[in-house]
Amino acid sequence: MKLDMQPLEPGNLSVRAYQALKEGLIAGQFRPGQRLVMQKLADMLGTSITPVREACLRLVSEGSLEMRSGRFAAVPALTRDRYLEVRTIRLSLEGLATALAAKNATEENVEDLRRLQEEFEGLDYEGNSIQAQLHNRDFHFAVYRLSQMSILIGHIESLWASMGPMLTVFFNEGEHRYVGGLEHRNVIAGIRAGDSKRAKKAMRKDILLGGEDFMRFLNSNEQFSVS
Repeated sequence: MKLDMQPLEPGNLSVRAYQALKEGLIAGQFRPGQRLVMQKLADMLGTSITPVREACLRLVSEGSLEMRSGRFAAVPALTRDRYLEVRTIRLSLEGLATALAAKNATEENVEDLRRLQEEFEGLDYEGNSIQAQLHNRDFHFAVYRLSQMSILIGHIESLWASMGPMLTVFFNEGEHRYVGGLEHRNVIAGIRAGDSKRAKKAMRKDILLGGEDFMRFLNSNEQFSVS
């Protein structure tokens, strides 16, 4: 897996290293089981190894990485049990954020969501899985930011940092049937109507329907079946 780690801007290097690595996980730059050598990451980020080690330890505490030694960390292996655990928590937290979004959104917010959704659908139907994955993430987090709860959003980001490597394998190797267009549009309709229950239900259904493709992929590959 080719990494795209840019040198860090001045500031708190530990925080910036954490943000860079977390974004890399969410964006699918790492694969399950991949070993991350801290010195190599430090060289890519243009910093010493200490901020990288601190960033890795923080991601370990959040469940996004595993510490294997003082020199390297690893992305957790892809297993059915791990996926189901992450999905269960996502259903709760992302459903909550969507329900709150329906209470806070303006018409301008709704129009932004509609535009993001149209772009996502177009890319997905074209088979541009990498860009579609990025636009799907943009849509989801545009919704979650409308909750106006930074701590909640932070927890959701950590869940997506766990999902990113899994989705990288799936989009490259699995059969992707579910697009998400209908349920995303239902999310938008619920938010536009200020109907928290409807919006939450649609978001949870989107996560579950997308999970059906993922579960078929896991079940067809024996190496992913156990922890």
